[in-house]
Amino acid sequence: MIDVVLPCLNEAEALPWVLDRMPDGFRALVVDNASTDDSARVAADRGARVVAAPQRGFGAACHAGLRAAETEVVCVMDADASLDPADLPRLVAALGALETGGGDATSPPGLVLGRRRPTAPGAWPPHARLGNAVLARSLNRRAGTRLRDLGPMRAARRDALLALGLRDRRFGYPLEMVLHAARAGWRIAEIDVPYRPRTGASKVTGTLGGTVRAVRDMRRVLAEVAR
Repeated sequence: MIDVVLPCLNEAEALPWVLDRMPDGFRALVVDNASTDDSARVAADRGARVVAAPQRGFGAACHAGLRAAETEVVCVMDADASLDPADLPRLVAALGALETGGGDATSPPGLVLGRRRPTAPGAWPPHARLGNAVLARSLNRRAGTRLRDLGPMRAARRDALLALGLRDRRFGYPLEMVLHAARAGWRIAEIDVPYRPRTGASKVTGTLGGTVRAVRDMRRVLAEVAR
């Protein structure tokens, strides 16, 4: 069994599609980040485990889910139906290959990211794609990685992620994860995953303001780690 952390803020409309497509062997862990809609009820009605994360912030929700997870390998993905849970087994398989046969005591941990490949023109607005590309280049220069996307669909080992000591609780959390993993000598890779137009109102990539806030948080993380 693999726990799938789904940070969730007002995703009642999207959750049915996401949860109904969760593959066998993967268990949804919906982290309710103080939603004001019926997200928690919808998730519970479909058999998901619901964890409360009252402190607002994407990083706060991710970390609460990571701490609540119980499986050796965990996945993280958005709960807005922009990503298909059916792709999760491919990420886990890639993680096993990256760690040379599933990982042992002598091999470094691995981190696999899903590189988003838009399936429709509106799936990834130009301003969001540009901000992501700029941040990926900055990360690559600092960490020696070769990533093309700071993808929100990920697979890694829970204990290793917790040992990174991630501190950001806002939109800088995903970048901080990759940056600290790279500096700790992890093997990091990405595989292509389809990226669909999200269900419901966007809070980040679909708005210029949301994208600016996310980029600002990530640039702050880069500056703090550089110091």
